Amino acid sequence: MQAQRPPSQSRLSATLLRRAGMRAVDDGFFEVREAGDLALRCANANYPRAMLNSLFKKLGSGTALSPTEVGLAVADLTDESVPAAIKADFLVELARKGETADEIAAFAAELRERSIRLPFDAETRSREMLDVCGTGGDHLGTFNISTAAAIVVASAGVTVAKHGNRAITSKAGSADVLEALGIPIDLKPEAAAQALKEHHFAFLFAPHYHPAFKHIVPARKLCAERGQRTIFNFLGPLLNPARPTCQLIGVPRPDLCEPMARVLQGLGIRRGMVVSGRVGDKHLDELSILGSSEIAEFYQDRGFARSVLDAADFPVQPAQLGDLVGGDRDANAAIIRAILAGEDRGPKRDAVLLNAGAALFVAGRTKSIGEGWEQAGRQIDSGAAEQKLKTLAGQGKG
Repeated sequence: MQAQRPPSQSRLSATLLRRAGMRAVDDGFFEVREAGDLALRCANANYPRAMLNSLFKKLGSGTALSPTEVGLAVADLTDESVPAAIKADFLVELARKGETADEIAAFAAELRERSIRLPFDAETRSREMLDVCGTGGDHLGTFNISTAAAIVVASAGVTVAKHGNRAITSKAGSADVLEALGIPIDLKPEAAAQALKEHHFAFLFAPHYHPAFKHIVPARKLCAERGQRTIFNFLGPLLNPARPTCQLIGVPRPDLCEPMARVLQGLGIRRGMVVSGRVGDKHLDELSILGSSEIAEFYQDRGFARSVLDAADFPVQPAQLGDLVGGDRDANAAIIRAILAGEDRGPKRDAVLLNAGAALFVAGRTKSIGEGWEQAGRQIDSGAAEQKLKTLAGQGKG
């Protein structure tokens, strides 16, 4: 079975052009800096202005884009003939308005359709398939907790399709540390599908599965130069080309938990949990062993709940943020090896047990996060987690 290629990009001229001279505002996430010069650089672009002005007027009034308008926007964002500055201006304007859960879901749905899909057989596709990841952006320098948790969960027989990239806001992203662990990160769709079938784990390197994104990167760089976040800060975890059935996502702000969980639910994820863990006056994009964690979750089409998880309800050891800090890819790989080998039994292990426990619960393997904690501990203590790491690393040597 061949991997399914994304549909061809239509050359739509519905490019969204910012109004020049807009002053800086604070949208509640990051400061939107004055970007009028971007619009001025694009003033001579040969694109129909009526539609652009209409869309900008709608964004400027604070009105959300319709699914059809999102489709037009995505077509232009992924069109190489549309100047990067015009795309950047649109992303800034959308962020200034503030993206709604419906808009994020619509963007995710459109971009997922442009991804390269994996050619699963019927048996693999019928499994519960999990992704566990953080959005990044907490700037707290912890080691790759969700990556370690993913390996533990896979060792328990859960099929884990981990979608990720190299570091953006940290010293080592999931791709970086998995590569340092010897786990293949460049599997083609057929090989990734086979790895998921046989080994219950595969890493899906985002740039390989989203070819259209190469036409968005220059615009994102323009936004990054201005310190401006965009909708793509939210979209990464939502674009897994394996189409997982259950997902655990960490976000760096508690007020993002419910909107992101609503988006997951809207995308058809059967079981989902979005978390943000407190560390003093800051938050991790993981469940925290250092304080409480905000949770938004659902386990059926219409069910939805918000709650607070207290680390004190688990057998965590006394710890500080410094106990969870990592380093570069090699340092983080060494940390993960020590945890999976049962050599590190300190706070770092606790962080992995808590997040792996939640992942096992989301995947339907345990009845509670507490049971998941205990199961994750058994996976490590029995040697199963370390053996899973060795098996996955062996794929790259075959």
